[in-house]
Order: sequence, then structure tokens, then C-alpha cells
Amino acid sequence: MMRRLLLALVGMMTVLGSAAMAAPATSDWVENEAGKVRLIAAATTTGKAASMRLGVHFQLLPGWKIYWRTPGDAGYPPKIDWSGSKNAGAVTVLWPAPKRFVLAGLQNHGYAGEVVLPLDVALPRPHKAVSLKANLDYLACSQICVPMQADLNLTVPAGPAQPSDFADVISRFAARVPGPADVQGISIDSVEFISAGETTSVRLSVSSATPFDHPDLFIEPAETASFEAPRLRLSADRTQAILESAVVPGTLTAPLGQTPLTVTLVDGERAMELTAIPVAGAALPPMTADAVDGASFLAMLGIALLGGLILNLMPCVLPVLSIKVLGALGHGGAQLHHIRAAFIASAAGIVVSFLALAALAIAIKSAGAAVGWGIQFQQPAFLAVMIVLLLGFALNLWGAFEIRLPSALMNVGGGGGGHHTLLGHFLSGAFATVLATPCSAPFLGTAIGFALARGPVEILTIFTALALGMAAPYLLVAVWPQAAHKLPRPGRWMVRVKHVMGLALVATALWLGLILATQTGLLSEGDKADGATAWVKFDQAAIARAVSEGKVVFVDVTADWCITCKVNKAAVLDRAPVATRLRDGSVIAMRADWTTPDSGVAAYLASFGRYGIPFNAVYGPKAANGIALSELLSSDEVLAALRQAAGP
Repeated sequence: MMRRLLLALVGMMTVLGSAAMAAPATSDWVENEAGKVRLIAAATTTGKAASMRLGVHFQLLPGWKIYWRTPGDAGYPPKIDWSGSKNAGAVTVLWPAPKRFVLAGLQNHGYAGEVVLPLDVALPRPHKAVSLKANLDYLACSQICVPMQADLNLTVPAGPAQPSDFADVISRFAARVPGPADVQGISIDSVEFISAGETTSVRLSVSSATPFDHPDLFIEPAETASFEAPRLRLSADRTQAILESAVVPGTLTAPLGQTPLTVTLVDGERAMELTAIPVAGAALPPMTADAVDGASFLAMLGIALLGGLILNLMPCVLPVLSIKVLGALGHGGAQLHHIRAAFIASAAGIVVSFLALAALAIAIKSAGAAVGWGIQFQQPAFLAVMIVLLLGFALNLWGAFEIRLPSALMNVGGGGGGHHTLLGHFLSGAFATVLATPCSAPFLGTAIGFALARGPVEILTIFTALALGMAAPYLLVAVWPQAAHKLPRPGRWMVRVKHVMGLALVATALWLGLILATQTGLLSEGDKADGATAWVKFDQAAIARAVSEGKVVFVDVTADWCITCKVNKAAVLDRAPVATRLRDGSVIAMRADWTTPDSGVAAYLASFGRYGIPFNAVYGPKAANGIALSELLSSDEVLAALRQAAGP
């Protein structure tokens, strides 16, 4: 007995010892009072390429920050000494877009929370293992600033390249590295310097096809001058912005009209970088952007209310029509106070669900992950749960068991007769909201994009307005319960209605099952036909190349779980005259599949201020930045955009 116990303990220690070892493609964490840091690799083996992608992965504790390549008024950026590394050549650091923060009255540029600095490491001897020894020196600041040092060791063995568990997080932060303006949907109107008395400043004028959020401007090199935080001027529709940064007195070392400057514009998830010599400009009149901002926010609340209301009419809501229809029919002849309470409970379910989605979006965004509308349908576990619930609903409607929808909890909260309980109506409203989220709708996409590009307060406010819009029909019946009271009383005729509605729920479960099969690899992408249009895989870099060659590109961002996407395909994209144009060789038809998580697609949507699908855009010689189309397509709109992009 004692021998068996000793063997078990030895085995457990072996397992725990193995688990404690660093996972493939990562060094051990080095912890300190500011947080922890490690070295990670995008691949578990070196492969055949002449370089490989790594990342310095920081997880900072609340209140702590580190610095960007140009730190601002104080501080210094992370520095790495690679002495002692083997088969490692030149190392290029890619700097994600920074945020501005104030510490002890000083303007600083850097990062908080989680951040990865992507690294491109040249391999002098491809096919060989790489041994990396990184001596990292960085400054971490909270109420005080503390120099930090970490020795990070990572060996990547030779072998066929295979993505590691860290490829996604490295790619996510690489997508935040500022790129060319046209790729971000931004056009540079001018870069100017202004001299007025003792004040000198640099002014950047930019335009965007989608509204700006709260753009910020960073100017380098620091050796030329230090710059204050920019003053911002936005047009009424927020598609044009002027940012003007004053030179800190006494820091200018060379004439601005003769010195190349690197300007980095950051606007939410978008970031662009440009190097140019500014030209002389004139001073502008005083700005009145604050009044515009307030009016814009109030207008966006109205748009959110309208978008939520229209969501009730979108195709994504059709699968839960059975729940709504049966709920309404069940009130025929009921007492007015019961009808009012039931519809208020359904509206409350909608509002609470939207607030839960808002909280989830805030948490995901705070963690630095890509956030979007309906992205829970990208998760197999969520789909499996929804399939089980839908089949349970269908069996209940067919009389397989007597528990009221959606579970035994429906019997809690009172009620009786032929009517659901208040808890049941609440859960029905919540379930309808969850199944409606794969859809975007007119005005909905604009409101969602506005909210997700901002902070927690704006997200909660806009999502609440969306919830009230979707709940408006329920609230209307609660105000006027006589409308539901006049419906026919429940009877035997409802049995047939339940059978038909059960079939609708089973069809929805089968649809989700096909999506789940695709995500888990049981059904390959090739098993799905998209008609005769020769769609090519989405490649954002290829768009710019095609446009430079005078070609027109049509981009369709879709997903298997997006019902509105399927409606657009059936009604517009796969039918004449649009299908004819897409197939005649004059247009490159490019499709991005967002059925499963894809940080590249998420970043592309964010560049247009969009966080949900369907999304379509047209590029061409006369529309290099892209023309974003409506959520619900029409043939006239698509053809007009293709003509505009192509030009005369």
C-alpha cells in the first residue's frame, strides 16, 4: 500500500514538474512590482524562412505603464540587448499605436494593461534552431517610475514551421502597428507648420470615409522638437479632422519647413503613419468642436434607438419569431394587468441582455482583444448550447414534455392558466436578443461602430438605447394592453401553430449545426457553394495593389451565422445584374469569412468604424480608400458604387 502511494506521489510530481515548464514558443514569465513580461514566438519551430516573428509580452498591473518608442516629456522605451543569442541577426521592433497619458503633469506616450511588442528576427542560418537571450531594460511608471530589468531566454527548435499558441496575440498587436493612411481608410489633406509670434505648431488635416472618433497625433523625431497634445477640430459629420500640436517652447532645434517629420495618427483601432516635410500654413479661427461633439452624441442616441427598433424586422429575428408569436397569441382574453406585466418582463429581458452584451464588449476591449457585434457565434461552445436550447424549445412545443419555455424556471414567479410566468417572459426576451445578434441593420452598424470605438460610458449608453429601441414594441403593448387582449383566446387551434413553430426552431438548430460542423472541421469550406462568381480570398494588401493597377475590387465580409449576409447574397450578389457584373472580369470579387475569429478581418472592419456584418466595400481608381455600402444591399447601390470607383 505504501509503495503504491509513493509511486502515485512520484507520478504526480512528474506531471506537475512538466506542467511548470515553459510551454513551447515562450520563455518563463519574469515578475516584478509592475507586472510580468516574457518572450513569445509565433511559431513552435523555425521553418524555412529567413526571419521569424516574436513578441515581448507585457502584462502590467492596474495603474502601471510603459513607454512607446518616443516616450513624450519623460521616460524611455524598452531596450533589448541580444548578446549571447545564437542564429539571430538583426531584430526589428514593431511599435503598436500608443496612448497618451499624463503623469505628474507631463505628457507621455505608452501602453497600459496587456501589450505585445512584435519583433522580426533575421535568421542567418534558416532551417537551424534559434537560441535567444534577451536582456530587457524598461521603465515602468505608476505614482513613481521604477527601472526594470529582465533576462528572457527562448529556444525555437528547427523543423517545419507550425503556428504556436501565441501567434494570435502577436498578430493582434501587429495589426495595431500604424500603417499607410490609405490602408486605414484615411487620406492626408496637408501637413503644415504655423509660426505665430513666439508660438510654432504643426497641423495635420485629414479626411476619412467613416467618422472619426477621438483622433490623437504624435510627432517625431523628438530630436527636432517636443510637441504638446494636439488641439482637435472636427467637421459636423466627423469625416474631416484638423489636429494642431504646438512646439514646447525652447525645444525646437531645426526649421520645421526643412526637416522631415513622422506623424502618427491614432483613432480608436485605426492608426496611420506618414513621414513628410511640412509646408507653411496660416493660423485658423478659434474652434467650436465641443458643441459639435455634444450634438453628435445626441444624434447617435437617436440613431441607436432607430437601429434597435429596425432590428425587430431583420432576418436574424425570424428564427425566434415563433417565441414572439406564441407569446402574443397566449394573451388573448387575458387580464389587462397580466398582459402589461408580461410585456414589461419581455422588454426587461431585452434590456438586460443588451447590458450584458455591453459589459462583455467592455471587458473584451479592455483586454485588448478584437470586439464585434455577434462574435459569440464564432464560438463552438456557444453554438452547441444554442442548438440544445432550440431543440428543447421545439420538443416542448411538440408536447414531448410539459416544462414551460425555456425551463422549469418558467414556473417561478406566478401566473397561471395558459400564460407564461413573468420569469418566462423575461427569459424569452433575453433569448430573442441573443439570437438576433448575428444581424446588423440600417443605423445599427453606425451606432455599434460609434460605441465600440469609444469608452465604457459610451458603450453602455448606446447599447441601452439599442435595447430600448428593440424593446419599443413590447413597451408599446404594455402601455396599450388592449391590443393583445383582443387577440383570439388560446384553444386547440394553437396546437397546430405550435407544431409549425417547432419546425422553424428545428430548422434554426440545423442551421447552427452546419455552422458548428464547419468550425469544428466536420464540414469543409469547400462543401459550400457560392454560385458562379469567382470569389478570391480577402487580402487587404492585394486591394491596394489592384487599385494601383487600375482595377476595381468588391469586398464582401460575411459569415455562416450571418443571416442578413445570406439575404444579401440571395437577393443581390448572386442575382443579375450584380452577379453579371461581378463575373464579367472587370471586377475582382474578394470575400472575407468571419465565421471564426480573425483579427485581420476585425481590424479591417474597425478601419471603417464597423464592428458587425454584413459589410461590403468597393475600391477602384476613383475610390482608393473604399466606398462602404449599406447593411442591406440593393442592386442599384452596388452598381452605382462600382461605376463611381471605376471612374469615367
